[in-house]
Amino acid sequence: MKKLLLGDEAIAQAAIDSGLSGVYAYPGTPSTEITEYIQLHEEKCGNPDAKIFCRWSTNEKTAMEGALGMSYMGKRAMVCMKHVGMNVAADAFVNSAMTGINGGLVVVAADDPSMHSSQNEQDSRFYGKFALLPIFEPSSQQEAYEMTCAAFDFSEAVKLPVLMRITTRMAHSRAVVNLTDAPRKQNAINRPDDVRRWILLPAFAKKRYVELLAQQDDLLKSSVESSFNSYSKGSAPERGVITTGIAYNYYMENCGKCGERSLLKVSQYPLPVALVEKMVEDGAKEILVMEEGQPVVEEMIRAIVPSSVEVKGRLTGDLPRMGELTPDSVRLSLGMPALETLEPDSLVVSRPPALCQGCGHRDMYKALNEVAAEYEHARIFGDIGCYTLGALAPFNAIHACVEMGASITMAKGASDAGQFPSFAVIGDSTFTHSGITGLLDCVNSNANVVVVISDNLTTGMTGGQDSAGTGKIEDICRGVGVHPDHVRVVVPLPKNMEEIKAMLREEIEYKGVSVIIPRRECIQTAKRHAKARSAEKNKE
Repeated sequence: MKKLLLGDEAIAQAAIDSGLSGVYAYPGTPSTEITEYIQLHEEKCGNPDAKIFCRWSTNEKTAMEGALGMSYMGKRAMVCMKHVGMNVAADAFVNSAMTGINGGLVVVAADDPSMHSSQNEQDSRFYGKFALLPIFEPSSQQEAYEMTCAAFDFSEAVKLPVLMRITTRMAHSRAVVNLTDAPRKQNAINRPDDVRRWILLPAFAKKRYVELLAQQDDLLKSSVESSFNSYSKGSAPERGVITTGIAYNYYMENCGKCGERSLLKVSQYPLPVALVEKMVEDGAKEILVMEEGQPVVEEMIRAIVPSSVEVKGRLTGDLPRMGELTPDSVRLSLGMPALETLEPDSLVVSRPPALCQGCGHRDMYKALNEVAAEYEHARIFGDIGCYTLGALAPFNAIHACVEMGASITMAKGASDAGQFPSFAVIGDSTFTHSGITGLLDCVNSNANVVVVISDNLTTGMTGGQDSAGTGKIEDICRGVGVHPDHVRVVVPLPKNMEEIKAMLREEIEYKGVSVIIPRRECIQTAKRHAKARSAEKNKE
């Protein structure tokens, strides 16, 4: 069977066809569509006898831990997140290499070079290398499908999680994919016999670490022999090219028929050192490394090849140090003339992102700005979500935004330093993701902060997924110790503007922790829900 699939969808379909029992994820571009595809599959074709667990997790750490628990039971599990989510999941991810797995476990990290929807360009391959785990990096949608199937098998064979690293261009581009005609059934429950490897007390962990280190030679051998890695000697072998992931396509687009340079395609790690050495033995005096993200392979190559071999890539400026690679940038690195391009028409103007018309965040920021302006040095610490757009015109409302959950703890730190008033603005989904512990810090030190939890009843930034905090925000705040009198809810509408401003002024003057919850459903999900209700009514 053939399907036209996004890279994300190819991975999702492969996981289903590989006998997946559970997918655990927190939504984050460009990984979100993997879980959504599996959810849609369950909605349409869910088999009660082979049901796939596919609800959103509270954050990436809980997702990784949930998947590890599913694996413990002998079932196949997948974890999906964007690259910065790896930072949140890192504790569980790194230690999963120490425990190993029982049922196959694939961790998908979607990197975002060029920062299309991210704070940075970090490269998830560092996590795999750091944790001493195998890494798969597909170069096409078809390979993403085949590699995901292989990753589950490989994971169970070596008893380790496998990191699947993709990038935005792979995740969000489509291609025709050939699917298997024989999907695999889910694993039966099979609890581990040796539970000590799952208990990371120092005495057990030390023994397990020795075993993990001993596995590295076998992982390296598997990489050298992998069908996803390939080496071909060129007609002019003094010049070699090493490509990783989607960069292979860019090279082939420009030079696929040349055959002059020796070519090493790397899609499975650890880096196949023997194939690199083969390139050098064949006469390579210059090696150009093409990889998306940071110069992970380029740095490793420098440590492998003799000093007489010139290694080029992002570190040397032969390829751009930041941003995505493109067929054009690869073309220039090969010394080929640039292709003719056309300048955009003057009629085409940029359209900066903005909060939707009718969004409750707009009314929240309008009130907050007016009250903050009454103080000479008010500071508003923002967070990650749709409401981050409040940093832009016309609101220009927030003064910092670093990472998920940072608003509350930064507002606390600023207050500790003497800042007054100190505001935090955070969304409902981000609050349950990583804001709760910051609020607990505030309560424990009775910090003089006003926390605004702008609740649109969904995870709006990534398309309207369920929010873990829906209907629970007030209870959570009171539960961590915020005084009930200072947990206040308001509907952010123009007609309520004076009420919101009065509430803000009162809580600023309160010497302690205040939480204000402006709550109104996201305008986009409200439209979808209204449409669904109308369709259901018409059926009747």
